[in-house]
Amino acid sequence: MGFLCSSSSSIVFKLGVSIVFLVSFSGYTPADAYDPLDPSGNITIKWDIITWTGDGYVATVTLYNFQQYRHIQAPGWTLGWSWAKREVIWGMNGGQTTEQGDCSKFKGTIPHCCKKTPSVVDLLPGMPYNQQVANCCRGGVINSWAQDPATAVSSFQLTVGQAGTTNKTVRVPKNFTLKAPGPGYTCGPGKIVKPSRFVGTDKRRVTQAMMTWNVTCTYSQFLAQRTPTCCVSLSSFYNSTIVPCPTCSCGCRNTSQPGNCVDSKGPRIASVVVPNTGKSLYVPPLVQCTNHMCPVRIHWHVKVNYKAYWRVKVTITNFNYNMNYSQWNLVVQHPNFDNLTQTFSFNYKPLIPYASINDTGILWGVKFYNDLLMQAGPYGNVQSELLFQKEASAFTLEKGWAFPRRIYFNGDNCVMPPPDSYPWLPNTASHKPISSWFAAILGSISLLLTAFSHGML
Repeated sequence: MGFLCSSSSSIVFKLGVSIVFLVSFSGYTPADAYDPLDPSGNITIKWDIITWTGDGYVATVTLYNFQQYRHIQAPGWTLGWSWAKREVIWGMNGGQTTEQGDCSKFKGTIPHCCKKTPSVVDLLPGMPYNQQVANCCRGGVINSWAQDPATAVSSFQLTVGQAGTTNKTVRVPKNFTLKAPGPGYTCGPGKIVKPSRFVGTDKRRVTQAMMTWNVTCTYSQFLAQRTPTCCVSLSSFYNSTIVPCPTCSCGCRNTSQPGNCVDSKGPRIASVVVPNTGKSLYVPPLVQCTNHMCPVRIHWHVKVNYKAYWRVKVTITNFNYNMNYSQWNLVVQHPNFDNLTQTFSFNYKPLIPYASINDTGILWGVKFYNDLLMQAGPYGNVQSELLFQKEASAFTLEKGWAFPRRIYFNGDNCVMPPPDSYPWLPNTASHKPISSWFAAILGSISLLLTAFSHGML
């Protein structure tokens, strides 16, 4: 996802069982965040002036989610900006501002919003048709581009006054912000581009906007929350060991106050946004008490080894009592995805950000069957199996090859167990923890010393 660290931050990489590197990062800014599995992913906001009015213009604003696997879930997006002059919003369709502001100086017709810094949200489903526009009214929910491009778009229309009535007098708004639904997105300045072109319904006439500008917003998991939101556990048919999520992956259990599982002094568990009395408030999730304290756990189980194929079972478990995950998705990176033969009860699409490498896939639920991951409880999990065809030159069960390289849930990178804890084949001696090696060496030295003291050597 990219690293964003302060001048005093550091990251420890552990390779194998004996080599530890300490690498420090400094001088990084939010613009340095980078997702190697979706290098060109962003949300583009297109602002098209459709027509001029007596004191301003009518514009259609469209949000395009060009991110392959990161969607916007309920309660949806909130788009904000600062007007460059003294503009007001006379009216809106397909969206509304969260506050009207001070419109006391206006007589007769009162503007929809007089704030210098308006915040706009999508309308809810079921609004009257005369208040709708195309691609509106889904409560701010936008799908990811890989899952469904048709619902990866959201639009609203606004009538702006006191804004100028020509291309030379109109000013592009400043300081765009996007909450989806919480923090994490950083938006650049609006850039004037070639006017958009629109094809008529009969496809025989093309019109164009009077003026168009684009705003690009990119996501950083490190801005969105201080801690991870998911973790990964592993198991296999050839080893009885179940490798759990690393302890304190998303937060630590409170051991000092009985009855309160979350440690207030430890890392804050990532917040979620839930509707409350008509407003969106940040509240900490009510997470089931576990050693990892993550709202979501993904379990990868190597199930069967056939002659020409091998099978994996994937289970996603929700430990959050406060939240259902709609239109969830899972991104998995593994070298055998280029020979994935079949998925059971999940949708699948390969992600190929680099033309010559096909090792990543996106999985998501079947509509009306398991596309909703219910809150923690007996129904708070979804599962499927993946069938891979073996590659004779690459397939092996040794050294953890059968386990994924990385996993994302809803676009956030999940915490993986350390490689030296992976389930090993029974006849593999290198799975012994490093403490066992030291014990063996010390035992050998002790025997040699004992033999020497008795004159046996």
